[in-house]
Amino acid sequence: MPRERKTETAKEKEIKEKTNEQVSESEDKKKKLAKLLEKAKALEGKVRGEEEEELEVLKKRVKGEEEEKKDMLVPIEDYLKASIHLGTRVITPDMRPYVYRRRADGLAVFNTAMLDDELKAGAEYLNKFNPEDIIVVCKREAGWKAVKLFAKTTGIRIFTKKYPAGILTNPNLDDFFETGLVFICDPWVDKNALHDANKIRVPVLGICDTNNYTDGVTKIIPGNNKSAKSLGIIFYLLAKLYVEAKGIKTDVPSVRDFIDGWDELVPPK
Repeated sequence: MPRERKTETAKEKEIKEKTNEQVSESEDKKKKLAKLLEKAKALEGKVRGEEEEELEVLKKRVKGEEEEKKDMLVPIEDYLKASIHLGTRVITPDMRPYVYRRRADGLAVFNTAMLDDELKAGAEYLNKFNPEDIIVVCKREAGWKAVKLFAKTTGIRIFTKKYPAGILTNPNLDDFFETGLVFICDPWVDKNALHDANKIRVPVLGICDTNNYTDGVTKIIPGNNKSAKSLGIIFYLLAKLYVEAKGIKTDVPSVRDFIDGWDELVPPK
């Protein structure tokens, strides 16, 4: 009996030690979590501060160049509101010339004033072609609403969700047709359309983000091609400029129709 009692005491001691170790580990985890939360808050504050600084720098740049300010397609706040200036954490050599800097969280930031100029240049390139000679391909769901409204306004044919293989390259298909320009929303996502256009030597207009390679793209429109807001403002402006250039008698929907909740969006302060 005494030996049994001693064994029980040893087990109790072992259990107690394990419990203390678990409590200690739990406390260490809590401390580590608290430190991580503290770092996250600090980083968030730094990013917010950089966004505010970026807005002020861009405002001063535009304000200092009165001619450029008059020519802006929309106020710079609208570009920031739509997040057209936010790239990805990856910057390819092809897209580096369009990047202004990198934020604290690693996201690349486009040169917003340059985006305005490139949008105008993209619109001028698009204006060279008639509606029946253009197709727009957008596999990314974020762009479907804007692309459909763009097509309704301009009369340009579009392909969303799926791009049918061979429609530009195989004359034996019932739905085969010829086109003069292929407009893609992302060289990677819409790579099949890009490949077909290159195969038949048709020019390609493409919206390119910081992570895109631009081989095969004839004319680049740099900008965020992942966001519905960004794609919305791009297609709104292109529709507006195209209708004006071509003299198409139609009312261009407002930016509110292209972007859900536009009035609730607030640019960085």
